[in-house]
Amino acid sequence: MAVVMTMRWDGVTPAQYDQVRDLVRCEQDTPDGALLHVCSFEGGALHVTDVWGSQEDFERFFADRLAAAIKEAGIEGEPQTGFRPLHRRFIAPGVTGAAS
Repeated sequence: MAVVMTMRWDGVTPAQYDQVRDLVRCEQDTPDGALLHVCSFEGGALHVTDVWGSQEDFERFFADRLAAAIKEAGIEGEPQTGFRPLHRRFIAPGVTGAAS
């Protein structure tokens, strides 16, 4: 069952996020189960909303690829993360591919 993962990570900067993104290369080598990724910054925190095929898909990606990149970028602390079953997804007509 697809899930929505939400994450808030206090103290993560846009530069650190971009470094992790460059190291993990999700857009070039999409992790199994990854369906959607959106991030923003507000109040000194990184905010992420993802859609994954399952919670296990995200946990595998975190263990296999993301954790090492987070360490290399010097990100400290722990995120607040939650998972909920996906009820519905809408993608506007004409919206495709990755965006910066």
